[in-house]
Amino acid sequence: MSDETKPSSGDSAGFTNGDSDHHKSQRVARSLHSNAVKDLLSLGVCERCIFRLVSVEAFDSDLSSVSTSTLRSWLESSDEEKAASSESSCSRVCIVCLGILQFVFSDAKQTMVRSDCSSDYAARVTDLVKEEGHEFDSFGLEVSVPSTIMENESAVLLYLKGKYNSEGWLQSEKISVKDALKVLVLDSLKASLGAKSDSSSFHIRLTYSKASDETQGASETTHERKKRKTEEENGSTSMSENSFEKVYEPCILSVNCNKMPIFFSGRYFKYSRNVSQTRWIIDDERMGEASVEELIGGNILPECLGDSYKFHAAGREDIDVRMLGSGRPFLIEVQNSRKCPSQQSLTEIEEKINNSEKKLVGVKDLKFIGSQCWAMMREGEAEKQKQYAALVWIARPLEEKDIDSISSLKELKILQKTPVRVLHRRSPLERERTIHWMKVEKMKGSSHYFLLHLCTQAGTYIKEFVHGDLGRTSPSMGSILGCRAEIIQLDVTDVKMGDS
Repeated sequence: MSDETKPSSGDSAGFTNGDSDHHKSQRVARSLHSNAVKDLLSLGVCERCIFRLVSVEAFDSDLSSVSTSTLRSWLESSDEEKAASSESSCSRVCIVCLGILQFVFSDAKQTMVRSDCSSDYAARVTDLVKEEGHEFDSFGLEVSVPSTIMENESAVLLYLKGKYNSEGWLQSEKISVKDALKVLVLDSLKASLGAKSDSSSFHIRLTYSKASDETQGASETTHERKKRKTEEENGSTSMSENSFEKVYEPCILSVNCNKMPIFFSGRYFKYSRNVSQTRWIIDDERMGEASVEELIGGNILPECLGDSYKFHAAGREDIDVRMLGSGRPFLIEVQNSRKCPSQQSLTEIEEKINNSEKKLVGVKDLKFIGSQCWAMMREGEAEKQKQYAALVWIARPLEEKDIDSISSLKELKILQKTPVRVLHRRSPLERERTIHWMKVEKMKGSSHYFLLHLCTQAGTYIKEFVHGDLGRTSPSMGSILGCRAEIIQLDVTDVKMGDS
């Protein structure tokens, strides 16, 4: 091996892909336009950006395992250039990528962190990911960089076109900084995390943000940037090397992990007439004793180590209405969960809720469910029927013929305008709904009270069907019986979803 191609002492430690990859990258370096390389090095462009911008070959992950000093030694073609290149120039922050492809960044404490190769960088990222405490066996990698980098790159390319416009390598498409970073670090991250990379529900996001202009410096001054944009609009293709400033600090890196929401399904029961379905606050004052949402979601979230949760249900009942019978289907959506509880853990959560001292709510069939849950919920909502038991008072005694008359009504069509009690928050519409069947259960000791059992189409306002809502629901129980009717209490006794 000649002295020109022989790696310097210690360089071999920077290679993880073998001598063939070493020689390939070195060959590409030697093929680059020497004057363009010299110009870019003098401007303060890093070695990997030079490979991106000047090479006609695809950007190679082999560059990830080669140290910065080795890359520079390949790019500098003469001993004079190597002597002129001080250690400080090797460690200078790139004016284009702002240190991203040099594996240099500032951490949350504003401390500069420098890695010599991708494996060191991946190890640092892995430590930050593990601090989040997620369980995963695959991941997707996302990279976000400041828009300044694109402006910097455009300025450098404009400068190169002014000097080397006829060169073929200038016409080739350039890989972006964020895509180049993915090429460089993905394999090392997979090895360091012990996970595969795919379109996973778990995402690692590397967010680079620009340091302040005072400390970082821009690749162009504000005046030069405005001047360049004006020149580009006017068709100019020249730019002076004096247009660029040194960069003193790299970008700030933050590592964020996010898992796609996971879902748990089940059916809930509400035994109290002072518990709302969801958290209900008016003028900073809680309405009701508690909520179904909090009593269920508040027990599931800690087991998932998630950030937050959302509660979804197949319809809703008023705060003073109990949910009995087979229960109402619901979903708990947990955001950014660090782990997924086992079925045994979910069974224990069920028991904890069902055995609580106040017994405000109950749960059954709690289980983990996939993303298909939304389609199932929507299909069921469109087809569902609901059964109720309403305690009704009427102004006259109930007679046997009333019972027969009510029980004979099947598939009764009613028209309901938006109830007065919800007009402040819902559009004033008129809807047709179906009462599928009704039956009456007499109350011992009073002929003015009875239990009305009925099965209705989803979306029927039961309270308004009983009292008529000032004539806004027709027909109503009052109009059917020919007297005033009032609803005293209401329970939901079944919610049928589709074929259930």
